[in-house]
Amino acid sequence: MRLPEHSLFQFLAKALQTHHRFISGKLSRAEAPIYVIGNDSADLDSIISALVYAYFASPRLHIPLINLPTVPSGPELRRLRPEFVKSLWLSTHPPADGDHPWDDTPESAGKILQDHILTVADFAAHLQRHNHDTTRLTAEAVLVDWNALPERSPDGQRGKGTLPGLPSIDFTVIGCIDHHADEHFLAPITTENQPFLLQPSGSCASLIVNMLDKMSRWSRHSQPMPTPTTELQLSKLAMSPILIDTANFTAKEKVTDSDTLAYSFLRSKISNDAQILSHHWDHNAFFMEIVTAKQNSLDLLIVGEVLDRDYKQWTESPSSSSRSLTVGICSMVKSLPWVIRKAGNAEAFLDEVYAFAQRKELDIVMVMTAFGVPNPDGGKKERFCRELLVCALGEQQEEEAGVQAVQAFMVRAGLELGLEDWVVLDGEDGSELAGCEHGRMWKRVWVQGNVTKSRKQVAPLIREAVCSL
Repeated sequence: MRLPEHSLFQFLAKALQTHHRFISGKLSRAEAPIYVIGNDSADLDSIISALVYAYFASPRLHIPLINLPTVPSGPELRRLRPEFVKSLWLSTHPPADGDHPWDDTPESAGKILQDHILTVADFAAHLQRHNHDTTRLTAEAVLVDWNALPERSPDGQRGKGTLPGLPSIDFTVIGCIDHHADEHFLAPITTENQPFLLQPSGSCASLIVNMLDKMSRWSRHSQPMPTPTTELQLSKLAMSPILIDTANFTAKEKVTDSDTLAYSFLRSKISNDAQILSHHWDHNAFFMEIVTAKQNSLDLLIVGEVLDRDYKQWTESPSSSSRSLTVGICSMVKSLPWVIRKAGNAEAFLDEVYAFAQRKELDIVMVMTAFGVPNPDGGKKERFCRELLVCALGEQQEEEAGVQAVQAFMVRAGLELGLEDWVVLDGEDGSELAGCEHGRMWKRVWVQGNVTKSRKQVAPLIREAVCSL
């Protein structure tokens, strides 16, 4: 399948070429690119925030770097992040194109991703090809959808560190746009023309759009872009994570003024350019195609990949101990019974959770689910549900630090999260989880009554519980 000649893809191809020139030593320090890096869950918001910001950033070229240390761009990226591929297709192809060949011909989508997208795994492979896998290189970065590198500089310098999968690249963070709690990693941002914004919002992409407007990189009154098609593509692309993260603006507890402002900005761009191009754009249909791709994506994965697909981890030090604890949180848009059925049974599922925690070297692993079930009254709108499974690794002894941290979490967060005894909510088999124990993990499982609290709110609670010990 031939790729349309669109400026978005031209930019991505140029960025990839510049990346290769940088690691081959062909660029001066003044010509070196700046990498735009999303968080380690590499979800739709993180990926598209990096792409959109990098496209408009100037004067130096910015390269979007997808934070996947084990997933190269190509067919594997399409398999593991189909909602991103769906968003990219819908944003770059007019509705008249009808069906989406990228759905049916993964090879075509894989080739296009390979030629235009850079992941951490790709970066590491390129270093090895250039014999740089053991030679240290320095690079500058802008963080989007997070505000701290996971592996901080050994000398304690703020704003400096490395990424898992790229231990030989020393990144200096010179800009940041994020909607999570401050990790106190960054030094004051003093670099000219670089952003610094930590502000709550439903989607980080909303902050990206508003910041680009504020910086006059992409404003309501900016000069026309290369073609109306280009602006239409970027506007749709930026819109997709905003719609997904706010559930098409129906999750009122997530929607902020930043999201509403960004939506208004993008909607005006889309309406103007769609009119010029004689296209009709239905944002509800756009939302449903992407959310369906996201929900169905888990069917293509094995259990370990389901746990790893939307995953983040933190390491904290209890105040009374010199030994730190590492906490990992897996998020999924399916129920616990669904993943139990995929594993075979509850015991096999807990074995998968334990194996995953061992691979990640975790002391505590949490599985958060978010899904819809039919309303008991038979209404069309589904009831939104959340579940929370927490496991502490060890010999199930009460004196284990991980167990104590989870118990402290229960006391601190039980009321706020509305934790209730777990029951099967999706109407399917899987109830054996409640009574199933694991010899090497201490386990608790709940229905989360307060469904407004996502990982963004749960993560600080478990981290505070660890620090309180």
